[in-house]
Amino acid sequence: MPTLNLKIAPLQNPERYKALAAALTTLTADILGKRPEVTAVIIDDLPRARWWVGGGPVQGATAQLDIAITAGTNTEAEKARFIESAFLELQRQLAPDGGFEVASYVAVRELPATDWGFGGQTQRARQLARALV
Repeated sequence: MPTLNLKIAPLQNPERYKALAAALTTLTADILGKRPEVTAVIIDDLPRARWWVGGGPVQGATAQLDIAITAGTNTEAEKARFIESAFLELQRQLAPDGGFEVASYVAVRELPATDWGFGGQTQRARQLARALV
């Protein structure tokens, strides 16, 4: 049940949002083993004039992707592969001809199973329920 929060610049069109959400959902399932049907992708785009790196406005396309997952559900290698793959996908979609800002980031944030959930139930409660079956 990961949530992905993506911020991008420059502004995009609705078809690009759809392509980004689909690609990120697929990467999350394929690399991190997360269920697509409960994977949420939220995309915010900003004009370049509102995104700064090194004290100056960005010149090319840029992105900041944060994914929240349950702590301990993925290995270090899986998280590293996700970070690399997500960065490359963002670069491919947002700057296919080059010009993708190197200072574009992907962060995997691990939350304790007791601290989040979906459908009104924590991930820990789901873990405990599975253990009883």
